Amino acid sequence: MPNRNRVVIDERQITVFFDIDNTLYSTSAKISQAMGVKIHDYFVKLGLSDEEASDLHHKYYTQYGLALAGLVRHHGQCSFISADPLDFDRNCDQALPLEEMIFPNPVHRKLLEDIDRSRVRVWALTNAYKVHAERVLRILNLRDLVEGIVYCDYEAKDLTSKPEPAYYRKAMSLASVIDPSKCYFIDDNWRNVQAAQKIGWAHCVHFCERGLEHVEGGKVTKISSTAKANVDSKQEEQLDIKVISELEELRDVWPEIFKLN
Repeated sequence: MPNRNRVVIDERQITVFFDIDNTLYSTSAKISQAMGVKIHDYFVKLGLSDEEASDLHHKYYTQYGLALAGLVRHHGQCSFISADPLDFDRNCDQALPLEEMIFPNPVHRKLLEDIDRSRVRVWALTNAYKVHAERVLRILNLRDLVEGIVYCDYEAKDLTSKPEPAYYRKAMSLASVIDPSKCYFIDDNWRNVQAAQKIGWAHCVHFCERGLEHVEGGKVTKISSTAKANVDSKQEEQLDIKVISELEELRDVWPEIFKLN
């Protein structure tokens, strides 16, 4: 009788995890700005003043990597603010006019097509809910090139997200990865990349579009490779995290994952 509890291990040795937002499309699309406005408005809708909404948005994003995570943890049962993750999704992520803001990039599609699928698996790893993740990948014409999506489960009792270590372990479990050293990861957020490397993901890349403006936690900042979670240059060298500004650079950084010409 077959063992129904047997863990199926994929013989392909490498798993590449791509962040989605502001990585598979450029920050110049200004989705982070539009999302920042939606989140602020949602906080105000819950009964907060503009000042309180701005403060909590930034505080929760900084503390948890996701504003919603703070709402759920601190206000899920509060009589004053009642946080409903799916309502948040409908009013924020799903309310964005993405079809007017991002478009397929043939260069990016070719990049993913050229990954050697006989040895490499390709997954997406995002802090968004599954509806947004699927929508973005579909608009970018990349969904068929991504084997699976690790998303922030807004319906879960314990909401976890990047850069929490548990989220990366969840990603490995869902993708049936045993050895963290076989995980490759690219993200536009330095903290997320640093956290992945700390748990043993050995091939991490920071996607950094220097000079562009983006919004994190409701605050507009200019992207800079120096804004790296208080990491000094010596620590940066020890971390050995590559920094790129174009996805095409992955061909040079990770040549082993691509098909031979």
